[in-house]
Amino acid sequence: MDAGLIGPFIIVLALVLIVGIWAVATYNGFVRLRNLVQEAWRQIDVELHRRYDLIPNLIETVKGYASHERGVFEEVTRARAVAATPGSSPAQQAAEEDALSGAIGRLFAVAEAYPQLRAAENFIQLQNELTNTEDRIAAGRRFYNANVRDLNTKVESVPSNVIANMFHFVRAEYFEVNDPAVRTAPSVSFGPGRTGGPGYQQSPPPQG
Repeated sequence: MDAGLIGPFIIVLALVLIVGIWAVATYNGFVRLRNLVQEAWRQIDVELHRRYDLIPNLIETVKGYASHERGVFEEVTRARAVAATPGSSPAQQAAEEDALSGAIGRLFAVAEAYPQLRAAENFIQLQNELTNTEDRIAAGRRFYNANVRDLNTKVESVPSNVIANMFHFVRAEYFEVNDPAVRTAPSVSFGPGRTGGPGYQQSPPPQG
């Protein structure tokens, strides 16, 4: 090779090497973010199914004291069946969870009228388990949405969008509730000491 061409050749080779390293690093970054999003969603799915498993027991417990509230029981059962059906996208799942949260809220509102039910040990246990599950769902949703945000930003940003288009990395859907009133399922308190006596209380929606 002509001595005069060695310098430009080395420069071109270095540029190709740099671009190649960047492309590999960017691709691997997309894979990592995609896997984080998928893993975060699986964690949410586990907690959602834990919630679905609690609901039939909750319905049966309330039904033992308020069997005439058939409409509320049927509403919760229908909403649970829709939410538990596989195949929904995160956005669809969020809408279904909204409907289920609202139905559960109305079920707890029914329980207000029955002091013996509110004092029943199995009802208190179910209430606590549901509340804890909702806390985990809310935490999982924040983690999932943070990873979705990172992935979507990288998909849309220049120059990483070049790799995204080449290898078909696409935006992921957020899992978020649109109605602030049912941003999470109700956290219920039937303890004494509240103004106006015991009753239903929904905690404020988490941020994010």
